[in-house]
Amino acid sequence: MTERIKITDIKLLTLKVVEELGTLEPAWDVGGQMRMQRGGGSVVEVHTDRGVTGIGPGIAPALLPALKQHLVGQDPFDTERHLKVLGYYAGGSYRGCAGIDIALWDVIGKVSGQPLYKLWGGGRDRIPAYASMVRLSTPEERADLAVELSGQGWKAMKLRIHHEEMAEDIRTVAMVREAVGDDMDLLVDANQAQSAGGWQPGVLWDYKRALHTALALQDMGCGWLEEPLSRYAFDDLARLNAELDMTIAGGENNRGLHEFVQMVKQDVYDLLQPEGMVTGGLTSLLKIGTLAELFGKQIAPHHGGRQLGTVAHAHLVASWDHSPYLELLHEPPIGDYKHGFSALLNPLVVEDDGCVPLPEGAGLGVEIDRDLIVETA
Repeated sequence: MTERIKITDIKLLTLKVVEELGTLEPAWDVGGQMRMQRGGGSVVEVHTDRGVTGIGPGIAPALLPALKQHLVGQDPFDTERHLKVLGYYAGGSYRGCAGIDIALWDVIGKVSGQPLYKLWGGGRDRIPAYASMVRLSTPEERADLAVELSGQGWKAMKLRIHHEEMAEDIRTVAMVREAVGDDMDLLVDANQAQSAGGWQPGVLWDYKRALHTALALQDMGCGWLEEPLSRYAFDDLARLNAELDMTIAGGENNRGLHEFVQMVKQDVYDLLQPEGMVTGGLTSLLKIGTLAELFGKQIAPHHGGRQLGTVAHAHLVASWDHSPYLELLHEPPIGDYKHGFSALLNPLVVEDDGCVPLPEGAGLGVEIDRDLIVETA
């Protein structure tokens, strides 16, 4: 019998901020500020007795003692066991335990000598990416940017459309469509599922606005409408979906596998968008990907917080035949997607055909710039 590999330690690395780039007001958090920088953040490491170390997005430092207690001495391949332990501490946030799950899969890939997408049966080593906008902005600015992105090779962009007036939303999409014609796939995000309750920053859509907007977008040939109603309005979402020919997408803020089961059974969305940093990592997303396939749905994970989360999502997209795109937050200049990978020695790059080549190394296939480490816990 082959001797099992064991986890020997878990470390949290704090990375130096190389450059402060400024802030953006996210469309999904009106009045808030999203800090843009090169470098910064943190990375979690899972060490093993084979000298193999896995990396993942950082976790809240307060979680470290409990995670060490539960995971040190365990086999990193026991992903189902670890999912239950991590689920207790996950918290459904970007600082929860998803980074540990991703790091465990990085170990598994490295020990197996395969990139994760190959380990999961993927046959694509290049995947299409879409430029995901951060701000609402103006119709004129979005049209100009769309022309610029198209010229760089991007084949798809996602617009945020929840202005005060529906007419401004429609004008935004119409101007972008006129500017780029059929050269780009236009995806649209209403950002109506940020809150689990009945309030969130910005404009709240009712069913009438969602339907009328969707019908207009459908006429303009948009690829999908994302989260047009609140997070748990499953009955109304299913009703809306039944009235339309265009794709309705969502799920980035939903945490549990049971929620996605209910979504597909009710035909709430045509395309699922689970977020690995919210659901607790890759182990959960693999299950949701299978669920989507069983019910004839597409799947395109939410952006993953850039850095290692997005790299992990790239491997998932490459392993799924029913996944059309990788999401990359891209709001140039200060929100350029490249800044989001600045802590990596071999970052993801969108080439002039709009596709991202998958990393060639085992596991996640990327390395952090260790010169940026300023503290280890």
